[in-house]
Amino acid sequence: MEKVTISAATREGIGVKGALSKIRAEKNIPAVVYGGHKEPVSVTVSVKDLDKIIKAGKNTLVEINLNGKQELALVKEVQYHAVTDRPIHADFQRVSMKDKMDVVVPIRLEGTSADIAQYGAIVEHIMREIEVRALVSAIPHEIVVDITPMTINKGIVAGDIKLPEGVELITDKEAPVVHLAIPKDEETPAPAAAAADAAAAQPESSSTKGKKDEEGNLTKGTDAAKK
Repeated sequence: MEKVTISAATREGIGVKGALSKIRAEKNIPAVVYGGHKEPVSVTVSVKDLDKIIKAGKNTLVEINLNGKQELALVKEVQYHAVTDRPIHADFQRVSMKDKMDVVVPIRLEGTSADIAQYGAIVEHIMREIEVRALVSAIPHEIVVDITPMTINKGIVAGDIKLPEGVELITDKEAPVVHLAIPKDEETPAPAAAAADAAAAQPESSSTKGKKDEEGNLTKGTDAAKK
């Protein structure tokens, strides 16, 4: 499994006004390292190191050099600024190479079904992530799903996905992942719509001819109302 090594520094001035802004102005990101039956530690990491982890892909193993010691971790969450979309905080979870973990892995589709060209089918990617359990060393960055054999009558559910060796499915096996849909022909009116159009084209009888009430709203009159 790919591993990225970064350095971190213990964060100071926690709770002090303006401390976080100062950290970010120095091109660092406030972060927390937690888990592993240890106390959480507030740290800072460089923007450059965090970008390196993000580019390496989801579930990348991170070795953090902190105060002369090494911590193995996974990035559990990165928070981004709502306007600039720049990272503003990160959470690192300590991990052990001996333990299995439940993680969420992205799904990437590849291939092309013959029904796309033959029937004009559209690919509907329903589930974009899947939950699995594996040793840290076996956690994949992504799961690739080949949709070439898929047809409009047979979609792919979670249980159909071939997982790498040592990776166990946690997501419901019957959960739909991807299927093909046939677009509706907009030029062909639905039966109900056609019937409504036909009825609208018929002339109104004296018993159904509309009239307006005192507020100008269209109402229906009946022969009984005239008597």
